[in-house]
Amino acid sequence: MLEMKTTSLRLSGILACVSAALGLSVCHASASALEADSVIGLGEVLVTAAPRKLATVQSLQGAELQSLSTTSIADALKYFAGVQIKDYGGLGGLKTVNVRSLGAQHVGVYIDGIRITNAQNGTVDLGKFSLSTLESVSLYNANKLDDCQSASEYASGATVYMHTRRPARDSLSLAARWASFHTYMGRANAQFCRGGWSGFIDGEYLNSKGDYPFRYHSEYEDTVGRRRNSDIEYGRVEAALFKGGFASHIYYYQSERGCPGGIVRRLSDKYTNVGREWDRDCFVQASYIHSFSKFFQVKANTKYAHEYLRYCTDYPENQNTARVDNHYRQHDGYASLSAAYRPAGWLSVSAGYDVRMSWLDADLKRFCPVRRTDQKAVLAAQLNYRSLRLAASMLYQHYKDRTRLKAGAAEPLSRFTPSVSAGLALGPLTLRAWYKKIFRAPTLNDLYYTQTGNRNLKPEYTRQLDFGVEYGLVSRRWVASVQADVYVNRIEDRIVCLPLKGTYTWSMMNYGETFCRGLNVNASGRYMAGPWSFSLLTSLTWQRDLNRTDPENEDTYNKPICYSPTLSAGITAIAAWKGFSLTVSELYVGERMWSYADPEDVLKPYNNVDLKLSAEFWKSLVSLEVNDLLDVQYEHIPRYPMPGRNFRLTLAYTF
Repeated sequence: MLEMKTTSLRLSGILACVSAALGLSVCHASASALEADSVIGLGEVLVTAAPRKLATVQSLQGAELQSLSTTSIADALKYFAGVQIKDYGGLGGLKTVNVRSLGAQHVGVYIDGIRITNAQNGTVDLGKFSLSTLESVSLYNANKLDDCQSASEYASGATVYMHTRRPARDSLSLAARWASFHTYMGRANAQFCRGGWSGFIDGEYLNSKGDYPFRYHSEYEDTVGRRRNSDIEYGRVEAALFKGGFASHIYYYQSERGCPGGIVRRLSDKYTNVGREWDRDCFVQASYIHSFSKFFQVKANTKYAHEYLRYCTDYPENQNTARVDNHYRQHDGYASLSAAYRPAGWLSVSAGYDVRMSWLDADLKRFCPVRRTDQKAVLAAQLNYRSLRLAASMLYQHYKDRTRLKAGAAEPLSRFTPSVSAGLALGPLTLRAWYKKIFRAPTLNDLYYTQTGNRNLKPEYTRQLDFGVEYGLVSRRWVASVQADVYVNRIEDRIVCLPLKGTYTWSMMNYGETFCRGLNVNASGRYMAGPWSFSLLTSLTWQRDLNRTDPENEDTYNKPICYSPTLSAGITAIAAWKGFSLTVSELYVGERMWSYADPEDVLKPYNNVDLKLSAEFWKSLVSLEVNDLLDVQYEHIPRYPMPGRNFRLTLAYTF
């Protein structure tokens, strides 16, 4: 009897491993049901293979996601090939993601299939989103190509998908964390399952002084100090409700943080940056998908979001920057409807329409409220015949702004953009290729921000071409896969801010063209032997991102784009035995230019080693994390030093 139980649980683990690596869908009895029975029987197990993905996709899910030494989405994404994280220092610093050097505004971020937007500046601060409620995080470099996708999902150069975990049982979890730099966190999570409904409520509070020590060393100075004005205090509450094809999500985030600024003037108190920022973000969203038959499917999405931002430097000790106290408010309403029709088993046709209305108001001098209407429509088709897969889509986008400014609003913007993909499966080997043309519309800040806005801006176009190969193997005890992609990106009419009217008067304009070619490689494997399991995740990025703007400018033409490393790599090893696990990860980032003024203006390469040890017993979880184990002093942005070695101790208990 005991042997049969062990066999069942081993098979469950192997199937979970296979599904994670090769995209298989597994249906079997739950572990809780097995444990509840005194007699263990091995029931029927159904394994179905989903079609191979045409997109280049990287994913972290389940135990592997929770095993990483991470606290936010940005921390998890740094393990993916082709991803660059910009972190402006401080524990509460802005964190944005750049994929294959396309820029943060070309990356769409989705939670449960609905996009998180910011009409004001087009970027999403990934540091505001926790991993505690997520089942998986995925990065797609081309269209995801599922049935009933919204039109918005076709409108980004790259997409990040966050999938919320659906509860499987009633539970209450409490967690507390103590960390370096006077950091304290508390979290509570309650989840339930009743009559087909399931849901959760998750709340978190964090307070940190963020006063980490650092050393800044250059040819002309050697400064040792402690980061100032780097504190953060935030509270986050979110809830979700699910039943069948219905899913809903409510999110609220409130914070106050210091904006520490760059390390200048030898850290004199006179020049300490005193900027403060207050945020209040909330949204409520819902989606419903229904299949009328095996041939026809419909999905509807709706969302309302509100964002409030206050930025203030108006303090008596502020002597080196302009004194401001600005307030910004955004409202965003969104609705979409999509449908998929499958006239034959090998052909699928889908269409979708989205409409979004955004309002922005601010108390800047001579600023008028702006309202934007954003409409998108898409028509897509997929063919899946034996080992061949083909997909094509045509996306239409229309933007129209309204404002009471004397100069008027920008001209309406309408564009069509295509995308095509092809794939061929040869046993465990998959060959794929795709091409995508897309653009990003100028943000409301780009067009209307006081003094710098330019209502004549054109959209920023990107063209992407990718050739990839993927190979996977599965056996009774182990599973492994490797994928490699060669890609070429071209960006035209880049939207940049330049000092056209003097040193202190900057303007937005279309200026520049970049050409990027690169290689992404991912390899993963997992081995299971009794209660032991071993996982290895690796990623490698090589790319040359070049400035092709002005052939007559020898100082910049064909030179690397600032902040774009040529080589970066990561490796993560996870060993687990029963309730214990040990994770060691290393991230390498090569040198990056940060200015064309001097060829010596480069950020040095760095290695970041993280370690996490966790133990689960008696419904309790204890984890110890050591980040930047080697205490490497490094920067993402010049003169914004990152924290060195730091520790986190987390205790959690589940009722």
